[in-house]
Amino acid sequence: MDRIKNFFSNIQQRIAFYPTLIALGGALLAFLMVYLERQQLSSQIMEIAPHLVIRDKTIAQILLSTFIGGLISLMVFSFSQVMLLLNQASSNFSPRVLPGLVSDSRNQLILGLYLGVILYNILILVFLHPQESSYETAGFSVLLSIGLTVLALASFIFFIHHISRSIQVGTIVKSIKDRTLHQLKKELRAPSPDMGPTADKGHWLSHVADRTGYFQGILSNELLSFCKKEQLKINIAAFKGQFVTAGTTVFKTNRPISEVQRQSILGTFLFSQEEMGGSSYEQGFRQIAEIGIKAMSPGINDPGTALNSIDALTELFIALAEKNNETLLLDADGTHWATLTSGSFPRMLYNVMATYRTYCTHDVIVVQKLLGFLRALSTKVVNSEQQEVISHEIENLLADAKESIGNTRDLQKMNRGFKGWS
Repeated sequence: MDRIKNFFSNIQQRIAFYPTLIALGGALLAFLMVYLERQQLSSQIMEIAPHLVIRDKTIAQILLSTFIGGLISLMVFSFSQVMLLLNQASSNFSPRVLPGLVSDSRNQLILGLYLGVILYNILILVFLHPQESSYETAGFSVLLSIGLTVLALASFIFFIHHISRSIQVGTIVKSIKDRTLHQLKKELRAPSPDMGPTADKGHWLSHVADRTGYFQGILSNELLSFCKKEQLKINIAAFKGQFVTAGTTVFKTNRPISEVQRQSILGTFLFSQEEMGGSSYEQGFRQIAEIGIKAMSPGINDPGTALNSIDALTELFIALAEKNNETLLLDADGTHWATLTSGSFPRMLYNVMATYRTYCTHDVIVVQKLLGFLRALSTKVVNSEQQEVISHEIENLLADAKESIGNTRDLQKMNRGFKGWS
Protein backbone atom coordinates (compact mmCIF):
# COMPACT_ATOMS: atom_id res chain seq x y z
CA MET A 1 0.00 0.00 0.00
CA ASP A 2 2.87 2.38 0.81
CA ARG A 3 4.37 1.75 -2.62
CA ILE A 4 1.07 2.64 -4.29
CA LYS A 5 0.73 5.82 -2.23
CA ASN A 6 4.30 6.81 -3.01
CA PHE A 7 3.74 6.15 -6.73
CA PHE A 8 0.60 8.29 -6.88
CA SER A 9 2.23 11.00 -4.79
CA ASN A 10 5.06 11.24 -7.32
CA ILE A 11 2.65 11.14 -10.27
CA GLN A 12 0.55 13.99 -8.87
CA GLN A 13 3.57 16.27 -8.85
CA ARG A 14 4.01 15.88 -12.62
CA ILE A 15 2.62 18.72 -14.69
CA ALA A 16 0.89 16.28 -17.06
CA PHE A 17 -1.10 14.39 -14.39
CA TYR A 18 -4.32 16.43 -14.20
CA PRO A 19 -4.20 17.51 -17.88
CA THR A 20 -4.12 13.85 -18.92
CA LEU A 21 -7.11 12.96 -16.75
CA ILE A 22 -9.16 15.97 -17.88
CA ALA A 23 -8.29 15.41 -21.54
CA LEU A 24 -9.51 11.81 -21.25
CA GLY A 25 -12.65 13.15 -19.61
CA GLY A 26 -13.20 15.47 -22.57
CA ALA A 27 -12.84 12.55 -24.98
CA LEU A 28 -15.28 10.40 -23.00
CA LEU A 29 -17.77 13.27 -22.90
CA ALA A 30 -17.53 13.59 -26.69
CA PHE A 31 -18.25 9.87 -27.18
CA LEU A 32 -21.15 10.12 -24.73
CA MET A 33 -22.64 13.07 -26.62
CA VAL A 34 -22.26 11.25 -29.95
CA TYR A 35 -24.07 8.27 -28.47
CA LEU A 36 -26.86 10.48 -27.13
CA GLU A 37 -27.15 12.24 -30.50
CA ARG A 38 -27.66 8.82 -32.10
CA GLN A 39 -30.46 8.27 -29.56
CA GLN A 40 -32.29 11.35 -30.91
CA LEU A 41 -31.25 13.64 -28.01
CA SER A 42 -31.33 16.78 -30.15
CA SER A 43 -34.70 15.96 -31.66
CA GLN A 44 -36.19 15.51 -28.18
CA ILE A 45 -34.70 18.80 -26.98
CA MET A 46 -36.02 20.56 -30.10
CA GLU A 47 -39.53 19.62 -29.08
CA ILE A 48 -39.05 21.20 -25.65
CA ALA A 49 -36.63 24.10 -26.32
CA PRO A 50 -35.84 24.45 -30.04
CA HIS A 51 -33.58 27.48 -29.48
CA LEU A 52 -31.05 25.32 -27.61
CA VAL A 53 -30.30 23.18 -30.68
CA ILE A 54 -28.04 24.29 -33.54
CA ARG A 55 -29.63 22.74 -36.62
CA ASP A 56 -27.31 24.00 -39.36
CA LYS A 57 -24.38 21.62 -39.95
CA THR A 58 -22.27 24.28 -41.69
CA ILE A 59 -22.60 26.70 -38.80
CA ALA A 60 -21.68 23.89 -36.41
CA GLN A 61 -18.55 23.06 -38.38
CA ILE A 62 -17.50 26.71 -38.51
CA LEU A 63 -18.04 27.13 -34.77
CA LEU A 64 -16.12 24.00 -33.87
CA SER A 65 -13.21 24.82 -36.20
CA THR A 66 -13.02 28.34 -34.76
CA PHE A 67 -13.08 27.03 -31.20
CA ILE A 68 -10.32 24.51 -31.91
CA GLY A 69 -7.97 27.04 -33.51
CA GLY A 70 -8.65 29.71 -30.90
CA LEU A 71 -8.17 27.42 -27.94
CA ILE A 72 -4.91 26.02 -29.32
CA SER A 73 -3.57 29.58 -29.69
CA LEU A 74 -4.80 30.42 -26.18
CA MET A 75 -3.15 27.34 -24.72
CA VAL A 76 0.17 28.05 -26.43
CA PHE A 77 0.14 31.64 -25.17
CA SER A 78 -0.86 30.67 -21.62
CA PHE A 79 1.84 28.11 -21.10
CA SER A 80 4.53 30.10 -22.80
CA GLN A 81 3.84 32.45 -19.89
CA VAL A 82 4.33 29.54 -17.50
CA MET A 83 7.74 28.86 -19.02
CA LEU A 84 8.65 32.54 -18.63
CA LEU A 85 7.51 32.37 -15.02
CA LEU A 86 9.71 29.35 -14.35
CA ASN A 87 12.70 30.97 -16.03
CA GLN A 88 12.28 34.18 -14.04
CA ALA A 89 11.77 32.32 -10.78
CA SER A 90 14.93 30.30 -11.40
CA SER A 91 16.95 33.42 -12.19
CA ASN A 92 15.66 35.73 -9.46
CA PHE A 93 14.93 33.35 -6.59
CA SER A 94 16.25 29.77 -6.66
CA PRO A 95 16.08 26.83 -9.07
CA ARG A 96 14.76 24.75 -6.16
CA VAL A 97 11.45 26.61 -6.14
CA LEU A 98 10.65 25.26 -9.63
CA PRO A 99 9.16 21.89 -8.54
CA GLY A 100 6.59 23.70 -6.43
CA LEU A 101 5.62 25.99 -9.31
CA VAL A 102 5.51 23.18 -11.86
CA SER A 103 3.27 21.03 -9.64
CA ASP A 104 0.82 23.90 -9.02
CA SER A 105 -2.54 22.16 -9.39
CA ARG A 106 -4.30 25.29 -10.65
CA ASN A 107 -2.00 25.60 -13.65
CA GLN A 108 -2.45 21.89 -14.32
CA LEU A 109 -6.26 22.16 -14.14
CA ILE A 110 -6.32 25.08 -16.58
CA LEU A 111 -4.06 23.23 -19.01
CA GLY A 112 -6.26 20.16 -18.64
CA LEU A 113 -9.39 22.22 -19.33
CA TYR A 114 -7.87 23.59 -22.53
CA LEU A 115 -6.88 20.10 -23.71
CA GLY A 116 -10.19 18.55 -22.72
CA VAL A 117 -12.28 21.16 -24.56
CA ILE A 118 -10.03 21.01 -27.64
CA LEU A 119 -10.26 17.22 -27.75
CA TYR A 120 -14.04 17.34 -27.24
CA ASN A 121 -14.45 19.83 -30.11
CA ILE A 122 -12.23 17.81 -32.43
CA LEU A 123 -14.13 14.58 -31.82
CA ILE A 124 -17.54 16.24 -32.25
CA LEU A 125 -16.30 17.78 -35.50
CA VAL A 126 -15.02 14.40 -36.72
CA PHE A 127 -18.37 12.72 -36.06
CA LEU A 128 -20.31 15.23 -38.14
CA HIS A 129 -21.34 13.27 -41.25
CA PRO A 130 -23.08 14.82 -44.25
CA GLN A 131 -25.55 11.99 -44.65
CA GLU A 132 -27.03 12.50 -41.20
CA SER A 133 -29.97 14.82 -40.60
CA SER A 134 -29.24 18.28 -39.34
CA TYR A 135 -30.75 17.90 -35.88
CA GLU A 136 -28.49 14.88 -35.25
CA THR A 137 -25.24 16.27 -36.60
CA ALA A 138 -25.35 19.84 -35.26
CA GLY A 139 -27.47 19.56 -32.20
CA PHE A 140 -27.13 19.89 -28.47
CA SER A 141 -23.50 18.67 -28.41
CA VAL A 142 -22.44 21.82 -30.30
CA LEU A 143 -24.26 23.98 -27.77
CA LEU A 144 -22.36 22.16 -25.03
CA SER A 145 -19.15 22.90 -26.95
CA ILE A 146 -19.99 26.62 -26.81
CA GLY A 147 -20.49 26.38 -23.05
CA LEU A 148 -17.19 24.54 -22.53
CA THR A 149 -15.34 27.08 -24.66
CA VAL A 150 -16.79 29.95 -22.62
CA LEU A 151 -15.62 28.13 -19.48
CA ALA A 152 -12.12 27.82 -20.98
CA LEU A 153 -12.10 31.57 -21.71
CA ALA A 154 -13.14 32.29 -18.12
CA SER A 155 -10.32 30.07 -16.88
CA PHE A 156 -7.90 32.13 -18.98
CA ILE A 157 -8.92 35.25 -17.02
CA PHE A 158 -8.28 33.37 -13.78
CA PHE A 159 -4.96 32.14 -15.18
CA ILE A 160 -3.78 35.71 -15.87
CA HIS A 161 -4.68 36.69 -12.30
CA HIS A 162 -3.01 33.60 -10.85
CA ILE A 163 0.17 33.88 -12.89
CA SER A 164 0.59 37.56 -11.96
CA ARG A 165 0.47 36.59 -8.28
CA SER A 166 2.61 33.47 -8.61
CA ILE A 167 5.65 35.43 -9.77
CA GLN A 168 5.60 37.70 -6.71
CA VAL A 169 8.30 36.76 -4.24
CA GLY A 170 5.92 37.19 -1.31
CA THR A 171 3.58 34.59 -2.78
CA ILE A 172 6.43 32.15 -3.41
CA VAL A 173 7.87 32.56 0.10
CA LYS A 174 4.42 32.19 1.69
CA SER A 175 3.71 29.07 -0.36
CA ILE A 176 6.99 27.45 0.72
CA LYS A 177 6.45 28.51 4.32
CA ASP A 178 2.90 27.12 4.46
CA ARG A 179 3.98 23.83 2.88
CA THR A 180 6.91 23.49 5.30
CA LEU A 181 4.73 24.31 8.31
CA HIS A 182 2.25 21.66 7.19
CA GLN A 183 5.04 19.06 6.98
CA LEU A 184 6.41 20.09 10.38
CA LYS A 185 3.01 19.90 12.07
CA LYS A 186 2.42 16.50 10.51
CA GLU A 187 5.69 15.23 11.98
CA LEU A 188 4.90 16.87 15.32
CA ARG A 189 1.80 14.65 15.51
CA ALA A 190 3.97 11.55 15.01
CA PRO A 191 5.15 9.65 18.11
CA SER A 192 8.40 11.01 19.55
CA PRO A 193 10.90 9.47 21.99
CA ASP A 194 9.14 11.32 24.80
CA MET A 195 6.23 8.88 24.33
CA GLY A 196 8.20 5.76 24.98
CA PRO A 197 11.58 4.39 26.13
CA THR A 198 14.48 4.92 23.76
CA ALA A 199 17.13 2.22 23.85
CA ASP A 200 20.84 2.97 24.05
CA LYS A 201 22.08 2.53 20.47
CA GLY A 202 25.77 2.76 21.26
CA HIS A 203 26.34 -0.98 20.71
CA TRP A 204 23.96 -1.46 17.79
CA LEU A 205 25.32 -2.86 14.52
CA SER A 206 25.72 -0.50 11.55
CA HIS A 207 24.62 -1.35 8.01
CA VAL A 208 25.54 0.52 4.84
CA ALA A 209 23.64 1.48 1.71
CA ASP A 210 24.18 -0.46 -1.51
CA ARG A 211 23.26 2.42 -3.83
CA THR A 212 23.87 6.15 -4.28
CA GLY A 213 21.15 8.77 -4.31
CA TYR A 214 19.00 11.17 -2.31
CA PHE A 215 17.21 9.50 0.57
CA GLN A 216 13.47 10.20 0.29
CA GLY A 217 12.12 8.24 3.23
CA ILE A 218 10.83 4.74 3.93
CA LEU A 219 7.85 2.53 3.22
CA SER A 220 6.78 2.61 6.86
CA ASN A 221 4.10 -0.08 6.74
CA GLU A 222 6.39 -2.57 5.02
CA LEU A 223 9.28 -1.83 7.39
CA LEU A 224 7.01 -2.11 10.42
CA SER A 225 5.65 -5.47 9.25
CA PHE A 226 9.18 -6.76 8.66
CA CYS A 227 10.38 -5.64 12.10
CA LYS A 228 7.42 -7.31 13.83
CA LYS A 229 7.91 -10.52 11.86
CA GLU A 230 11.65 -10.70 12.61
CA GLN A 231 11.38 -9.20 16.12
CA LEU A 232 14.03 -6.70 15.08
CA LYS A 233 14.51 -3.08 16.14
CA ILE A 234 16.01 -0.54 13.73
CA ASN A 235 17.43 2.96 13.97
CA ILE A 236 17.47 4.81 10.62
CA ALA A 237 20.50 7.09 10.52
CA ALA A 238 19.80 8.81 7.19
CA PHE A 239 17.40 11.76 7.06
CA LYS A 240 15.17 12.98 4.26
CA GLY A 241 17.02 14.88 1.57
CA GLN A 242 20.45 13.52 2.53
CA PHE A 243 22.70 12.48 -0.33
CA VAL A 244 23.78 8.93 0.46
CA THR A 245 26.67 7.19 -1.25
CA ALA A 246 27.12 3.44 -1.46
CA GLY A 247 28.94 2.30 1.66
CA THR A 248 27.45 4.99 3.93
CA THR A 249 25.77 3.85 7.15
CA VAL A 250 22.01 4.28 6.73
CA PHE A 251 20.57 2.16 9.56
CA LYS A 252 21.49 0.22 12.69
CA THR A 253 19.99 -2.90 14.24
CA ASN A 254 19.89 -4.14 17.80
CA ARG A 255 21.21 -7.58 16.77
CA PRO A 256 23.05 -9.21 13.84
CA ILE A 257 21.05 -9.86 10.67
CA SER A 258 21.59 -11.90 7.51
CA GLU A 259 22.27 -10.46 4.06
CA VAL A 260 18.74 -11.39 2.97
CA GLN A 261 17.30 -9.45 5.90
CA ARG A 262 19.54 -6.48 5.15
CA GLN A 263 18.34 -6.41 1.54
CA SER A 264 14.72 -6.63 2.71
CA ILE A 265 15.22 -3.60 4.93
CA LEU A 266 16.97 -1.64 2.19
CA GLY A 267 14.06 -2.52 -0.10
CA THR A 268 11.83 -0.32 2.08
CA PHE A 269 14.16 2.68 1.61
CA LEU A 270 13.28 5.20 -1.09
CA PHE A 271 16.13 6.73 -3.08
CA SER A 272 16.08 9.17 -5.98
CA GLN A 273 18.72 10.43 -8.37
CA GLU A 274 17.17 13.91 -8.20
CA GLU A 275 17.09 16.17 -5.20
CA MET A 276 13.63 16.47 -3.69
CA GLY A 277 11.74 19.68 -4.38
CA GLY A 278 9.37 19.79 -1.46
CA SER A 279 8.79 16.45 0.22
CA SER A 280 11.08 17.32 3.16
CA TYR A 281 10.61 20.22 5.52
CA GLU A 282 14.38 20.75 5.45
CA GLN A 283 14.05 21.69 1.79
CA GLY A 284 11.60 24.41 2.79
CA PHE A 285 14.13 25.99 5.15
CA ARG A 286 16.79 25.76 2.48
CA GLN A 287 14.63 27.25 -0.26
CA ILE A 288 13.57 30.27 1.81
CA ALA A 289 17.16 30.89 2.92
CA GLU A 290 18.39 30.70 -0.68
CA ILE A 291 15.74 33.20 -1.81
CA GLY A 292 16.90 35.62 0.89
CA ILE A 293 20.57 35.13 0.07
CA LYS A 294 20.09 35.52 -3.67
CA ALA A 295 18.16 38.74 -3.09
CA MET A 296 21.32 40.19 -1.52
CA SER A 297 23.44 39.49 -4.60
CA PRO A 298 24.67 42.58 -6.53
CA GLY A 299 22.74 41.49 -9.62
CA ILE A 300 19.38 41.55 -7.82
CA ASN A 301 20.04 43.87 -4.85
CA ASP A 302 16.72 43.39 -3.04
CA PRO A 303 17.25 43.59 0.74
CA GLY A 304 13.48 43.74 1.27
CA THR A 305 13.14 40.16 0.07
CA ALA A 306 15.90 39.10 2.46
CA LEU A 307 13.97 40.72 5.33
CA ASN A 308 10.78 38.90 4.29
CA SER A 309 12.62 35.59 4.12
CA ILE A 310 13.87 36.08 7.70
CA ASP A 311 10.29 36.70 8.85
CA ALA A 312 9.22 33.39 7.28
CA LEU A 313 12.15 31.56 8.84
CA THR A 314 11.23 32.96 12.25
CA GLU A 315 7.84 31.25 12.12
CA LEU A 316 9.36 28.01 10.85
CA PHE A 317 12.08 27.82 13.51
CA ILE A 318 9.55 28.44 16.28
CA ALA A 319 7.67 25.37 15.04
CA LEU A 320 10.91 23.38 14.62
CA ALA A 321 11.91 24.12 18.22
CA GLU A 322 8.98 21.96 19.41
CA LYS A 323 10.00 18.99 17.30
CA ASN A 324 12.15 16.15 18.56
CA ASN A 325 15.13 14.98 16.52
CA GLU A 326 13.70 11.47 16.30
CA THR A 327 10.34 9.98 15.38
CA LEU A 328 9.19 6.56 16.54
CA LEU A 329 7.57 3.94 14.33
CA LEU A 330 5.01 2.13 16.48
CA ASP A 331 2.67 -0.76 15.78
CA ALA A 332 -1.03 -0.89 16.69
CA ASP A 333 -0.15 -2.04 20.20
CA GLY A 334 2.20 0.89 20.76
CA THR A 335 5.38 -1.19 20.56
CA HIS A 336 8.39 0.79 19.34
CA TRP A 337 10.17 -0.96 16.44
CA ALA A 338 12.02 1.70 14.45
CA THR A 339 13.38 5.21 14.94
CA LEU A 340 13.62 7.80 12.16
CA THR A 341 16.17 10.62 12.29
CA SER A 342 15.20 14.11 11.14
CA GLY A 343 16.84 17.51 10.90
CA SER A 344 17.87 18.79 14.33
CA PHE A 345 17.30 22.35 15.53
CA PRO A 346 21.03 23.13 16.10
CA ARG A 347 22.10 21.85 12.68
CA MET A 348 19.28 23.60 10.84
CA LEU A 349 19.90 26.91 12.60
CA TYR A 350 23.63 26.78 11.91
CA ASN A 351 23.09 25.99 8.21
CA VAL A 352 20.72 28.93 7.80
CA MET A 353 22.78 31.42 9.79
CA ALA A 354 26.06 30.39 8.13
CA THR A 355 24.69 31.34 4.71
CA TYR A 356 23.22 34.64 5.90
CA ARG A 357 26.41 35.56 7.77
CA THR A 358 28.46 34.93 4.65
CA TYR A 359 26.45 37.20 2.34
CA CYS A 360 24.51 39.67 4.50
CA THR A 361 26.75 40.96 7.30
CA HIS A 362 27.67 44.06 5.28
CA ASP A 363 24.05 45.30 5.48
CA VAL A 364 23.26 46.70 8.92
CA ILE A 365 19.47 46.48 8.37
CA VAL A 366 19.61 42.78 7.52
CA VAL A 367 21.99 42.11 10.42
CA GLN A 368 19.60 43.79 12.82
CA LYS A 369 16.75 41.72 11.39
CA LEU A 370 18.75 38.55 11.99
CA LEU A 371 19.49 39.61 15.54
CA GLY A 372 15.80 40.24 16.11
CA PHE A 373 15.04 36.80 14.68
CA LEU A 374 17.51 35.09 17.03
CA ARG A 375 16.36 37.02 20.09
CA ALA A 376 12.70 36.28 19.34
CA LEU A 377 13.57 32.63 18.85
CA SER A 378 15.37 32.53 22.21
CA THR A 379 12.04 33.20 23.95
CA LYS A 380 10.43 30.15 22.29
CA VAL A 381 13.05 27.47 22.95
CA VAL A 382 12.08 24.32 24.84
CA ASN A 383 15.47 23.29 26.28
CA SER A 384 18.86 24.66 27.31
CA GLU A 385 20.65 23.16 24.30
CA GLN A 386 18.59 25.27 21.91
CA GLN A 387 19.23 28.38 24.05
CA GLU A 388 22.97 27.74 23.96
CA VAL A 389 22.95 27.30 20.18
CA ILE A 390 21.10 30.58 19.72
CA SER A 391 23.57 32.41 21.99
CA HIS A 392 26.48 31.11 19.91
CA GLU A 393 24.81 32.25 16.70
CA ILE A 394 24.24 35.75 18.11
CA GLU A 395 27.92 35.98 19.07
CA ASN A 396 29.04 34.77 15.63
CA LEU A 397 26.72 37.20 13.84
CA LEU A 398 27.92 40.18 15.87
CA ALA A 399 31.56 39.23 15.33
CA ASP A 400 31.15 38.92 11.55
CA ALA A 401 29.10 42.13 11.36
CA LYS A 402 31.80 44.12 13.18
CA GLU A 403 34.35 42.97 10.62
CA SER A 404 32.13 43.84 7.64
CA ILE A 405 30.57 47.11 8.83
CA GLY A 406 33.12 49.89 9.10
CA ASN A 407 30.78 52.75 10.01
CA THR A 408 30.94 53.49 13.74
CA ARG A 409 27.42 54.94 13.88
CA ASP A 410 25.97 51.83 12.24
CA LEU A 411 27.72 49.62 14.78
CA GLN A 412 26.44 51.73 17.67
CA LYS A 413 22.87 51.55 16.40
CA MET A 414 23.17 47.83 15.84
CA ASN A 415 24.39 47.30 19.40
CA ARG A 416 21.56 49.43 20.77
CA GLY A 417 18.98 47.33 18.98
CA PHE A 418 17.46 49.94 16.65
CA LYS A 419 14.43 49.01 14.57
CA GLY A 420 14.99 48.63 10.81
CA TRP A 421 12.43 48.54 8.00
CA SER A 422 10.43 45.78 9.59
